[in-house]
Amino acid sequence: MKLQYPFIQLPLTFDAGVLAAEIDALGESVWRPHPQGFPGNSALPLIATDGDPTNDDVRGRMRPTPHLQKLPYLREVLGSLQAVFGRSRLMRLSGQAEVTPHVDVDYYWRDHMRVHVPIVTQPEVSFHCGGQRIHMAAGECWIFDTWRNHKVINSADRPRIHLVADTVGGSGFWDIIARSRVPGHAAPWKAAHVAPGEVAGTALRFESTNLPAVMTPWELREQMTFILDEAVPDQRLGQLHQLAGQLGRDWRALWAWHGEDEAGWPDYRARMTRFMQDADGLCQGLRLQNGLPMMRAIASLVGLVAVADDVTTGKADERSGAMA
Repeated sequence: MKLQYPFIQLPLTFDAGVLAAEIDALGESVWRPHPQGFPGNSALPLIATDGDPTNDDVRGRMRPTPHLQKLPYLREVLGSLQAVFGRSRLMRLSGQAEVTPHVDVDYYWRDHMRVHVPIVTQPEVSFHCGGQRIHMAAGECWIFDTWRNHKVINSADRPRIHLVADTVGGSGFWDIIARSRVPGHAAPWKAAHVAPGEVAGTALRFESTNLPAVMTPWELREQMTFILDEAVPDQRLGQLHQLAGQLGRDWRALWAWHGEDEAGWPDYRARMTRFMQDADGLCQGLRLQNGLPMMRAIASLVGLVAVADDVTTGKADERSGAMA
């Protein structure tokens, strides 16, 4: 999710030692390697599609895995955030390993924030985003701008483990954000410590809907406006604006005709295919301000997700933000 600042620290702290002990009790067998085999990256699924810890999708009903049920204090940590959760995991980065530079561009990341709670870490672990570098200390709570280029480096010999919870927010969560701080910006700030047992029994909320069957014309317009506003200036953008406007008008007519009715999906798909073909001819060499190719952004945020008949929409781009 694009944020105003590269890093924001939330006004909450947690007992990292208790969290580490809970995790250690689960053993090594619950950890899974990165789906694409990136060296040094592994994960322990906590919230997954239908609660299945072997499912890495970011679409569908998100539910707790059996692992999360065995972590009482970690559930309290999640509950204290007062948010609705998508896919969430423990992320482990081996010593002398890194998460290579990338931007999170999949549709899922457009509206999801990644909440980081460091559990096992050391000063040699550095998080880089938007030209800034920080160390997230054990027990702290952070979000960062996934729309900017970012990476993580663990130059120590020991592994790093973070709780990484994906969320679109919630009314209580936004109240917490309002009390947060930005590194380097002097302002009154105080973090509240959430001790084990303090918020026990808090019910967690999980996503049940995270991908439209058919993108509404209003969301389509908003997504295309976002992409075009992020573009590096180029004289060809005028033509691309015209193509996007034509697509929006036709999509509005199709919506009035079909709504989300599956009978209309072929018409939606045909119109989107034509737009993507026309846009591809214009977008060679066009980039966004964060370095992404224009067509990759259009495909990820619109082309591949505007109609649910595309079988490629089940997974996020695991190269983009999966292990940060």
